[in-house]
Amino acid sequence: MTATLRIASCQLNPVVGDIWGNEAMIETGYARAKSDGADIAIFPELMIIGYPPEDLVLRPTVIEDCRRACQRLAAKTVDGPTILLTTPWRMDDKLYNAALWLEEGEIKHVRLKHHLPNYGVFDEARVFSRGPLPDPIVFKGVTIGLPICEDLWQPGVADYLGDQGAEIMLSPNGSPWRRTAHAERTAALGEKVFNEGLPLVYVNQIGGQDELVFDGSSWSMAADGTIVQSLKSFVEDYDVADWKKIDGTWTCVTAKIETHLSGLEADWRACCLGLGDYVNKNGFKQIILGLSGGIDSAICAAIAADALGPDRVWCVMMPSEYTSSDSLEDAKLCAEALEVRYDIIAIAPARDAFADMLAPLFDGLQADTTEENIQSRVRGLTLMALSNKFGPMLVTTGNKSEMAVGYATIYGDMAGGFNPIKDLYKTEVFDLCNWRNDHRPEDLLGGNSPIPQRIITKPPSAELREDQKDSDSLPDYPVLDDILMGLIEQELPVEAIVARGHSRDDVMRIQRLVYIAEYKRRQAPPGVKIGTKNFGRDRRYPITNRYRDRFDD
Repeated sequence: MTATLRIASCQLNPVVGDIWGNEAMIETGYARAKSDGADIAIFPELMIIGYPPEDLVLRPTVIEDCRRACQRLAAKTVDGPTILLTTPWRMDDKLYNAALWLEEGEIKHVRLKHHLPNYGVFDEARVFSRGPLPDPIVFKGVTIGLPICEDLWQPGVADYLGDQGAEIMLSPNGSPWRRTAHAERTAALGEKVFNEGLPLVYVNQIGGQDELVFDGSSWSMAADGTIVQSLKSFVEDYDVADWKKIDGTWTCVTAKIETHLSGLEADWRACCLGLGDYVNKNGFKQIILGLSGGIDSAICAAIAADALGPDRVWCVMMPSEYTSSDSLEDAKLCAEALEVRYDIIAIAPARDAFADMLAPLFDGLQADTTEENIQSRVRGLTLMALSNKFGPMLVTTGNKSEMAVGYATIYGDMAGGFNPIKDLYKTEVFDLCNWRNDHRPEDLLGGNSPIPQRIITKPPSAELREDQKDSDSLPDYPVLDDILMGLIEQELPVEAIVARGHSRDDVMRIQRLVYIAEYKRRQAPPGVKIGTKNFGRDRRYPITNRYRDRFDD
């Protein structure tokens, strides 16, 4: 029986569906672990297929290709080290999320995921069958538990492993980022570690996958709940930890400790990683966006420059007679600070052509939001034409406050492929712009202070009519956002939100706007999940829906 273990944590960024590319990534990580003299190399959850694979795993050919890839990887382990990975795995005509222990050239052990998350962004119960409580395996005389992600969030698996004599747990994970992630992970998993006295090596995926961002932030925990190893956040990382059995307990004696990111920097990096991976993994060479001189388009341009580099960002200002001179100047200054391509295309000719075309039907009617929306749709059409002709992906720039109440034009400023700030309320956009102007992390690709201060301080406006301000039709954003936080993130009754000091009429009106804008949100592009209740995977309200909270005096 060995008294030491060298365990390599390989925190990697797979691409969903790229079985052969992910296999090559595993081979590279494995080679590094081998050269470092590791006994075991651990990879994130479903690393072979990428997480979450959703209904992709219902294709029989996918499952067979995953099985063959695992067999090829197993063949590389003849002389060690051992590989721990998870994969879709078919047994007895059922499909499982399975941990494979690849040792001595073969798939030596298979352990099945017991708890299948079926809440929030997760729907594993849709595609996988639940496995039995997973027995530990024995490696070099050491009894090891192999819980997979959710198995450690729910009761049952950790205490079962402890009862079966496990001495340490090795856990592949696919845990997406949200602001509460670190606290939730250390609390939920630390409780199992502390209660059972079983040290834990936790290896998490990193990267963007559609709306989800995985932050990595892998770590190891001693039997008393102390963090003894931590890998970086929002980047690929790797570390080999030395474990030694001391007084009957496995103890980490050598490992690196990185600072796990939180707060505004974590939000910014999540937006950058989500946008960057969406663009890169889908094969786009460049992005394009409308740069209006407002704060939302400015922050999206800055995120894109940080994620992709300025040479891959194309900004277009599309003024009308309602565009202020300040906006024209601010957009130009922002593009210059970012060092991105910048063009100006006036929309008056197209807008006037629509006005002439519709004049016989609109004759005698007052101008209203119809004419305002035509301007937005002309801009969307212009950007999509540039996207079609030259190939860049169009980025949309609506924040969560606007998306919540429908303050956006369908087929206009909502047209595009991805939205990096879709889950950021307007007040959070302001905070992040100020943070980015004050900070420039070394590994991001943009420059210093990319957002002109006047963009942050001037009153927000869509500039679709004379002297328009967002506050003409919406409460001030600090008020609006607090109401929306109560309605969306906290699911509070309207009485409770009014009790926080808000106008009853404001709360009832905003509630109505949130519900009737559902059809718009269903047609919006995906965007990075930042908080606990994003539109899309987290919050799935019906479009046809007459329910409203009542407020009886």
